[in-house]
Amino acid sequence: MISNFKTFLQSHAPFAQADLEAAMQCFQPRSLRKGEVFVPIGKVCREAAFIVRGSLKTYYLNAEGEEVVSCFCAAGCMTTAYRSFVQQVPTELGLVAIEDTELLVIGHDDFQSLLAKSPIWKELALRLLESEYLKMEQYASILNNEGAKEKYLLLLHQTPNVLHTATVTEIASYLGVTRRTLSRIRREVANGS
Repeated sequence: MISNFKTFLQSHAPFAQADLEAAMQCFQPRSLRKGEVFVPIGKVCREAAFIVRGSLKTYYLNAEGEEVVSCFCAAGCMTTAYRSFVQQVPTELGLVAIEDTELLVIGHDDFQSLLAKSPIWKELALRLLESEYLKMEQYASILNNEGAKEKYLLLLHQTPNVLHTATVTEIASYLGVTRRTLSRIRREVANGS
């Protein structure tokens, strides 16, 4: 669990051993059962997490009150409701485990403390925010410019485990298609068409 997290940190910034040890004091393990909420809509997000095992979905409620999945977060990445976590304002996004999930969680105050103690944490925060922005930009571009099959193939390439853990409804919501269209796409992909 800890070695995967250290590898993740070192892949994003040149962490010294002392910085890694400081981090280990601030991140606490947490288990979520499938369907358990990590960040509830309407609350201030006070935690961020590294996903050790499992996956989460990020969603919002549209004008009709229907859930729209905007992101899947798989093992090996950091996640939070970024705007809420950074600005400490209520979030319009919810994060929920789509399977049993193991996290390493850090509170906002502890994260701020790490930022104040070492410039390497500022570098990590900047790289994580850049990465999140690029993912959001790519998602928006795909939704606007690609067909449903291309969206599905990208999801299959980027996070294949999600296709086995998320429900058909969640995947269809993420892709912006109906369940029927998703079933047709899955058949086409399986048949190599």
